Amino acid sequence: MNEMEQGALDAMDQDAAQARKSWAAFVERDVADFFTGNKLEKMTIEDGNGNKAKLGRAKDGGIKIEYTSTVMI
Repeated sequence: MNEMEQGALDAMDQDAAQARKSWAAFVERDVADFFTGNKLEKMTIEDGNGNKAKLGRAKDGGIKIEYTSTVMI
């Protein structure tokens, strides 16, 4: 693999990492605030690009979040 190909792969890896961070940040902030503000017990969201999140109320009143992100290479 030459330097140009390696550089392109590194850039794609950085973009994918940023997308995962953005999804996680969105779920943990905005979605969690909506979930709490509306006193929901369960919620599932999907962005249409393969990213999904499930939120549920824990027994201690906290929020349990499970999320996945899909990256196309």
